[in-house]
Amino acid sequence: MSTATPPRPSSASLAPHHAPASAPGPGAALDWRVRFAALSLIWGFSFLLIKVGTQGYAPFQVTFGRLLFGTLVLAAVMAVKRERLPRGRRTWLHLTVAALFLNAAPFSLFAYAELTIPSTLAGICNATSPLWGMALSLVALSEDRPTRRRVAGLGLGFLGVLTVLGAWQGFSGLDARGTAMALLASLCYPVGWIYVRRTLAGSGYSSLSLTGPQLGLATLQLALVTPLFAGLPRSFPLVPLLAVAALGALGTGLAVLLQYDLVTEVGPTTAQMVTYFIPVIATAAGVAVLGEHLSWNTPVGAAVVLAGAALTQSRPRARRGAQ
Repeated sequence: MSTATPPRPSSASLAPHHAPASAPGPGAALDWRVRFAALSLIWGFSFLLIKVGTQGYAPFQVTFGRLLFGTLVLAAVMAVKRERLPRGRRTWLHLTVAALFLNAAPFSLFAYAELTIPSTLAGICNATSPLWGMALSLVALSEDRPTRRRVAGLGLGFLGVLTVLGAWQGFSGLDARGTAMALLASLCYPVGWIYVRRTLAGSGYSSLSLTGPQLGLATLQLALVTPLFAGLPRSFPLVPLLAVAALGALGTGLAVLLQYDLVTEVGPTTAQMVTYFIPVIATAAGVAVLGEHLSWNTPVGAAVVLAGAALTQSRPRARRGAQ
């Protein structure tokens, strides 16, 4: 869930189909299915790690640590591969905006949201990102035309969200502020993807040479914000610290490398399917490890959300004989 998978193959993120692909990552020797499963597990467990991290540190501190550890991983890989940094003030300005919408803002919002909502609900809210992306792309991207299937998927996904939130009960027992933050975090991703698509597509830089600085800029943004709103930690409890380190090194750093390898090898259509496994793993982890309560409407609604998201990503098959 770091720089999350694009909602559709045509939607942009800092992924290999925008720039020349980097050399294969450290996991490229493994079968792509193994890497796909690893990426699903890493991003699925990220919500549990956020919850554990916020038990010892303020949300902004968790986000700063996550970005710092993730940046260190990508910086090390960039140094080994001798990736060059992008040039030009305009490129760095665009990366700064991308860092805000794809990293700093959603990571912080999820951390604050999990102060009052279960990690299971946060993971399911994350699955609404393709729905937001489809709705925004119809407005912001002229080449994305609405179809009955995609509109039906958007409506189905919205119905799933209402089911998860228990709308028929008047949303009783639900923390509205935390849930709104999680949904807003999910909205940040497609906003960032669309921005990147409009500004950085075809820049000529590799995905790694763009995303490394992007994470670095997000870390700088949090380094400026965190002291103002959270201050410095007064103590360093070990378990939450390890959770933050794993969240950054694995859920942000290694996950990005795995994602790029998958997109390069099997294409964005297959790679983006990881989105549909994240809420399943996040829910299982929250219930099994954290003992979070799970009512019937949560898995049922999540399944409806994922079905709707899948419809918004689908395209009609090309007719035979079409050129």
